[in-house]
Amino acid sequence: MGLFDFFKKDKESKEQQQALDEGLQKTKTSFFDQLSKAVVGKSTVDEAVLDDLETLLVHADVGIDTTVKVIDRIEKRVARDKYVSTSELDRILREEIADLLDRNSGATGSRAILDRPDNTGQPFVIMVVGVNGVGKTTTIGKLAHRFHSAGKKVVLGAADTFRAAAVDQLIIWGQRVGVPVISHGMNTDPASVAYDAVQKGVEMQADVVIIDTAGRLHNKVNLMNELSKIKRVMQKVIPDAPHEVLLVLDGSTGQNAFLQAKEFTKATEVSALAITKLDGTAKGGVVIGISDQLQVPVRYIGVGEKMTDLQLFDRHTFVNSLFKK
Repeated sequence: MGLFDFFKKDKESKEQQQALDEGLQKTKTSFFDQLSKAVVGKSTVDEAVLDDLETLLVHADVGIDTTVKVIDRIEKRVARDKYVSTSELDRILREEIADLLDRNSGATGSRAILDRPDNTGQPFVIMVVGVNGVGKTTTIGKLAHRFHSAGKKVVLGAADTFRAAAVDQLIIWGQRVGVPVISHGMNTDPASVAYDAVQKGVEMQADVVIIDTAGRLHNKVNLMNELSKIKRVMQKVIPDAPHEVLLVLDGSTGQNAFLQAKEFTKATEVSALAITKLDGTAKGGVVIGISDQLQVPVRYIGVGEKMTDLQLFDRHTFVNSLFKK
């Protein structure tokens, strides 16, 4: 890496950190203002402080089960250390949350595309799922931008053929990013679109193929059947496709996002999560709860409108930003 590349990368890293800090600002302000009020006038972490902390975590949409787990961990530390001051609570909470996220992490899947050598023989296929309105198609566009900017060859497949806006939107994203989009238009067979997109990826020796899918069909059985069909036809071209099933969730919907995640994990084998719109909510704790309860790694988080505001999720960076005052 040359000196110019080093400074460019350092500048990009600082810009991403700033975007993350700003994106989590509503969550930080809401949570820590209330936490400060809960511990004012108290010197030690007692039962009353833990009760208040439990309420705050639930309000931040960490989720009941994960909140109970965090509180239980802190109670054990308080019992073990005998004396824990309220000034230490931030540090302990940070450590416990980071440890929870650590159990569902790793640089596998689509994160590793950036480290793969070009032209490995077959593209890495990502099938993107999620209900309408969560930012699914926009997330695909931003993913394409991330990979294309890193010098990777990308093909997009517009297989959400039940919604005209989705097809048109993906074509626009393809034009903006500068990558080909395979589309058969609206009300066509989604599996056929996916097949052609993967075939095109093989022909042009692409590094990654990203397939958009329908946000919602009439019922869960229809959804499951459609997604299964898409998988089967892609496997005619690449036997182990898709290599990742990425579920996109709207972080601003809080526990509703968790319910959506549970439904989609029943409908298909979700291997990674992208959580969007964290800049528009005070309930960014949903990232912690969803990752912990589903045991599925969070791969990306959306913290703004710019194409660069879809960031690789790093648990340490996320927790440090969340606790930065």
